[in-house]
Amino acid sequence: MKHTAMYEESDLLPLSGLQHLAFCPRQCALIHIEGAWCENRLTAEGRVMHKRVDEREHETRGDVRREYGLHIRSRALGLIGVADTVEFRRDGSVWKPFPVEYKRGSSKGDNPCDRVQLCAQAISLEEMCDCDIAAGALFYGETRQREDVVFDHALRTLTGDLARRFHELIERGVTPQPVYGAYCRSCSLLADCRPRLVAGHRSARAYVQCVLTNPDP
Repeated sequence: MKHTAMYEESDLLPLSGLQHLAFCPRQCALIHIEGAWCENRLTAEGRVMHKRVDEREHETRGDVRREYGLHIRSRALGLIGVADTVEFRRDGSVWKPFPVEYKRGSSKGDNPCDRVQLCAQAISLEEMCDCDIAAGALFYGETRQREDVVFDHALRTLTGDLARRFHELIERGVTPQPVYGAYCRSCSLLADCRPRLVAGHRSARAYVQCVLTNPDP
């Protein structure tokens, strides 16, 4: 698949930010604009899983060659990052890429954030290898199962839209207001974000008063 170069190398943003944006725009801004990060049990387990994958370099078994920790970038999306694993599968004399992303937990169901991250990796590999990639997979450590992902038109369109929104968010440099939801409880930035306290307050005075009377996030 051909992709039109849109961004200079100096404008490339972390590919992982696309997953953060799809999960929560405020989380994305806290990490990529304000430089906030706080590790909890979930992020620590995820970091250990990725470290184990990235420590390996490559292996070949039959018609599948696996590259680990592969550096990738897309100038069409304006993203740069590292793919956990890329399986190059032999098709005659050609090795076709098949990206595999490792996640600590379980499938997020209808939430597309993991699929968007994987699709961005596929688009990056298409640019770099001048090829078409139809599908990839997500491996979830909690269930020890692979989830196949087809890179159809809808997912590619969503990935491109989120990439543009990511660049616009960074250019504006403004952190969005929080929207509290059940997903907040698994976020390592919950204490910094304080979504139940910040959302809906009309003044700094009201916010400070609420913090004093309710110190829990």
